[in-house]
Amino acid sequence: MMQWNNWTFNSDFILLGIFDHSPLHTFFFSFILGIFFLAFMGNSTMVLLIYLDAQLHTPMYILLSQLSLMDLMLICTTVPQMAFNFLSGNKSISMAGCGCQIFFYVSLLGAECFLLASMAYDRYVAICHPLRYPILMSHKICGLMAASSWILGSLDGIIEAAAALSFSYCGAREIPHFFCDVPALLTLSCSDTLTFEKMIFFCCVIMLIFPVTIIIASYTRVILAVIRMSSAESRHKAFATCSSHLVVVGMYYGAAMFIYMRPSSGRSPSQDKMVSAFYTILTPMLNPLIYSLRNREVARAFLKVLGMEKAEV
Repeated sequence: MMQWNNWTFNSDFILLGIFDHSPLHTFFFSFILGIFFLAFMGNSTMVLLIYLDAQLHTPMYILLSQLSLMDLMLICTTVPQMAFNFLSGNKSISMAGCGCQIFFYVSLLGAECFLLASMAYDRYVAICHPLRYPILMSHKICGLMAASSWILGSLDGIIEAAAALSFSYCGAREIPHFFCDVPALLTLSCSDTLTFEKMIFFCCVIMLIFPVTIIIASYTRVILAVIRMSSAESRHKAFATCSSHLVVVGMYYGAAMFIYMRPSSGRSPSQDKMVSAFYTILTPMLNPLIYSLRNREVARAFLKVLGMEKAEV
């Protein structure tokens, strides 16, 4: 028992990261920090605009604000620790710190899965049942959908963090990643993790496949409804409303499935690190640009906050 405690609690993990201190990697590190700053500012701006502008207090924008909040928390879960390790030269992270990263990272990814499905349902109701939209997507229903996304994601985070920290770890304790990712962490375990890996796969089926099914079903109905529209302008407006969401869904789910639904025998640490960097750092920067900030209502709210909105005639 004493030996197990020494393995598990008295030694920090070492995050090997993705950068060394060569000039090229220093440039890439600076580039990542720039992306982090843009993502932080973009998502913070979205949350504040939707909070401050009463005209944006609609279900679609409330869900958008939750997406921005989740992205904001996601980049703050991984990038600051990576930056500290690189700048200080100290690559260690405590067991408690690793557990916190796992909890927030898994919780936020799971919550985004369900939130994106809720956003697809919102667009389905808006386009296919516009007259019933105030009833089918009332503020109460919207709030319940957002809260459910956070709760379900948190439950997944608690389960995976508790299970991952219950294993014993020994050896070099070097995690081949820039944060405590569960699949990378399990490679260091002295215990049999096969059952837990099967549980992770099962959770991925629920957290990824189930929301994807809702998204596909929603947008199949949307496409069929748009095709039947007689006005070309209406078709263009409907597709424009949904195109940004589909881009976000494709980037997010594609990368997540690549990471978590492959067999462990086919994993490559370098590929996992690059793909994880894409959807934990780059995607949160792109989301406000491709989904929110280019929206006319958001642009109007931004100009209003700056005091630059033109007076209506």
